[in-house]
Amino acid sequence: MEKPENKQLIKGEIADYWLDEEGILYSYSKNPKRTVKNISENIELVREIANNKKVPLLIYLCDSPVPDKETRKFSTEQLPNVYKAMAMVSKPGLSKLIMNILFKFQTPPIPMKSFSDDIQAREWLKQYL
Repeated sequence: MEKPENKQLIKGEIADYWLDEEGILYSYSKNPKRTVKNISENIELVREIANNKKVPLLIYLCDSPVPDKETRKFSTEQLPNVYKAMAMVSKPGLSKLIMNILFKFQTPPIPMKSFSDDIQAREWLKQYL
């Protein structure tokens, strides 16, 4: 799903964003290594974009370095504070790898699903609006 021409991307260190009229947040992942610091800054950016409301997230994943254990734990704890659900769009295998890294010993704290097609991802997220 391409960003509409009339939408400006809101730039962040680890992703760029836009929020559609229905309330789905689109994220275009970047590849710097995730740290507690840049995850914290990103959470603040998302809260600002979403007016402090939890939103469904459609994220276009890219390859990025595996974060350390502390960052993975922090990220997992923060997900339910900012997102209602997460649809991950990526090349085959990438989102499965990320899910395995982040949620090896526990289930995800919010509904999450992997897709290779963003139209299906968006349709799945609509139930969380």
